[in-house]
Amino acid sequence: MAATVNVNGRLFDQEHATVSVFDHGFLYGEGVYETLRTYNGQPFLFDRHMRRLRKSADMLALPVPLTNTEINARFLETVRAAGLGDSPSREAYIRLLVTRGVGELSYDPTACPTPSIVVIVKPHVSPPADVFERGVTVALVEIVRNHPGSVNPLIKSNNLLNNALAMQEASRRGAFEGLMRNYRGELAECTQSNLFIVKNGAALTPPVDAGLLPGITREFLFEIGAEAAIPVREAVLRDADLFEADEAFLTSSTREIVPIVQVDNRPIGAGTPGPVARALLQRYRRKAQTLTQARGLELKS
Repeated sequence: MAATVNVNGRLFDQEHATVSVFDHGFLYGEGVYETLRTYNGQPFLFDRHMRRLRKSADMLALPVPLTNTEINARFLETVRAAGLGDSPSREAYIRLLVTRGVGELSYDPTACPTPSIVVIVKPHVSPPADVFERGVTVALVEIVRNHPGSVNPLIKSNNLLNNALAMQEASRRGAFEGLMRNYRGELAECTQSNLFIVKNGAALTPPVDAGLLPGITREFLFEIGAEAAIPVREAVLRDADLFEADEAFLTSSTREIVPIVQVDNRPIGAGTPGPVARALLQRYRRKAQTLTQARGLELKS
């Protein structure tokens, strides 16, 4: 699917978008990223994504030279150049990458005077309706989530080898997603999403100190749950909690809320999407529409 790319303020089609082989994002994986989607042509939960981007960058002592206003303008410029965001059927996927930049072959950050900023935009493609109606299978993979003392999962890093290896294992097993444990054997997160289980009407998700990336959709669900009178809280989760759950689901910015109905060959609950996941998804979508419509009107005024 064709993408439009903004590299350091210049627009390219995907065939001509390049970065230097001496960019430390390429050489060493030094960089951070965020993935967003639009509703009503507006990047959803933009401010929250930028907060997390800057926190990740701070943990790498990586400067982000643009303000949020400048980043948003670059997003919208690239979305318009891609011909997207003008109708519900033409929403955009946006990926922002900030790398250490071009420099000498050295781990010294002062070797790179200027960070690189890349924005990739392509049409957003939601999972098929069947995914939400019937649910998905995930695989409990053998790949362990990075230890916080090595590469801290709090950093949304361009170096995704841990996630990639886990997802490759899940794909070989025919699963929609791979679910990783941490070094203590607790459930942590999926390779591209956060995990929730439902027990006795409450939605439970592993705590941040289980070694996971605090997802923006995960965070937003605490607010959605409060509005829907559905308890949403953190809890240490192990395999048995998952297998004994009434429901399970995963969350991400591009997939929203996807019911998990099977883990490997074991059904979860009734083996069908449950009422809590359905209710949260419905309210999430309604809130996304309301907030982005309001943001669009605010920007036009």
